[in-house]
Amino acid sequence: MRRPPSNGEAASKGPGGWGLWGVQESRRLCCAGHNRCEQALLQIGINMMALPGGHHLDSVTLPGQRLHLMQVDSVQRWMEDLKLMTECECMCVLQAKPISLEEDAQGDLILAGGPGPGDPLQLLLKRGWVISTELRRIGQKLAQDRWARVHSMSVRLTCHARSMVSEYSAVSRNSSKEMGQIEKLLMEKCSELSAVTERCLQVENEHVLKSMKACVSETLSMLGQHFGQLLELALTREVQEGGVVALFKICRQDTFRCLYPQALRTLASICCVEEGVHQLEKVDGVLCLADILTDDSHSEATRAEAAAVVAQVTSPHLPVTQHLSSFMESMEEIVTALVKLCQEASSGEVFLLASAALANITFFDTMACEMLLQLNAIRVLLEACSDKQRVDTPYTRDQIVTILANMSVLEQCASDIIQENGVQLIMGMLSEKPRSGTPAEVAACERVQQKAAVTLARLSRDPDVAREAVRLSCMSRLIKLCRSPSERNSSDAVLVACLAALRRLAGVCPEGLQDSDFQQLVQPRLVDSFLLCSNMEESFV
Repeated sequence: MRRPPSNGEAASKGPGGWGLWGVQESRRLCCAGHNRCEQALLQIGINMMALPGGHHLDSVTLPGQRLHLMQVDSVQRWMEDLKLMTECECMCVLQAKPISLEEDAQGDLILAGGPGPGDPLQLLLKRGWVISTELRRIGQKLAQDRWARVHSMSVRLTCHARSMVSEYSAVSRNSSKEMGQIEKLLMEKCSELSAVTERCLQVENEHVLKSMKACVSETLSMLGQHFGQLLELALTREVQEGGVVALFKICRQDTFRCLYPQALRTLASICCVEEGVHQLEKVDGVLCLADILTDDSHSEATRAEAAAVVAQVTSPHLPVTQHLSSFMESMEEIVTALVKLCQEASSGEVFLLASAALANITFFDTMACEMLLQLNAIRVLLEACSDKQRVDTPYTRDQIVTILANMSVLEQCASDIIQENGVQLIMGMLSEKPRSGTPAEVAACERVQQKAAVTLARLSRDPDVAREAVRLSCMSRLIKLCRSPSERNSSDAVLVACLAALRRLAGVCPEGLQDSDFQQLVQPRLVDSFLLCSNMEESFV
């Protein structure tokens, strides 16, 4: 079963991240020919692997047929490559270098004309192929100590890199700060490589040349790394943009209803980064998601995957979600549909996806909590907790207690909690224990305990809730969590939350505490009690 991340936690990190939606690779690369794109990237990868300290493009992947590409007829490959090649005597003249008489000079390559206008993907593939080829050849000449060739090729490499950066900047829609930094590092390394290889031409001492060769090799390796990072970032961005548009086209055509779940799951993977969310906003993706969620003619699986996309784009760790203006327009419809999906869920996974989306939305805007209160969401969620078919893991309880914690800031919430026996449920969450002992499950249990204590502290502003909590022995459980590190898995976050809840309850019902508990856990400053409990051995003394 897939699990959402803890709220406020990076999607791409750890076993609990949204990456578990399963990153599905795009089926095509924009308007570039399928085989030609794959061939170009495959050759780039081969070239980069040949560099000193290679493997800089390990994470640039394309779907399928890699083995087949190695079997393409050599003549056919040569004819394809001719479209991207030309002799480079003109480049040599421009750089004030004599035309080389070396036999391998005939293999020097530059682009034979740029890509079509407005086609950044083709530009990246063509320039990337040429630059990676130059890098590989420089590495070969360096191994042969052919310094004149190494320098002339380094100068030419700098020209190619500068052209790629300037041309891509001209056709790309916008440039990220990260990409700008990598472009700067790439050009700095290109200049450094040209300078150091020029100095090598003037050195005759073999011992000095040997030490300089190591420096050139390291510079070449770093240059290849920066180039790989830049190419990966740019290609990922182009594929994401084209992918979001294509996937929403599928989700807007009834003809492809059978593909909706797969398309939506892929969208959830793409929208785990800011650029994916930006593209979703541009194509009115939120409106499409709202239409799917509110249309009962769609299957439960389709609506569940739509809920997964909503959970991604409203994730608290993505700052861009705070600017999703289109989401505000459809929020009431989406929240209503998600509550209904929680109520009617036929499995734990469907409930998990719907409740995770609701949990993230309660962080997204405070109006969502008021909507949930009007929709009797507390009753729906608390009833689900007694249904093992829907709520059977700490990951799901994490989503439920997140919603309750965020709703508990509303004064009206307390009466609904008492009416639905919610205090007893929260008391049970304070005793959440992992079944498997895996790090992800242990972390989920810690979050459940922490948020249950936070919810109890907020609700205990109401004297009726505080008295009900004391009657159910919540104070005893909180004291045990504070004094026994193993009960909270030595979590400092759980300890702080439990101390705060205990102090709130003690303010209403001080008679429920022993003198030693009051003197150690309530009377001192919070930081002093925290230090006392965090250093405590397994003892109640």
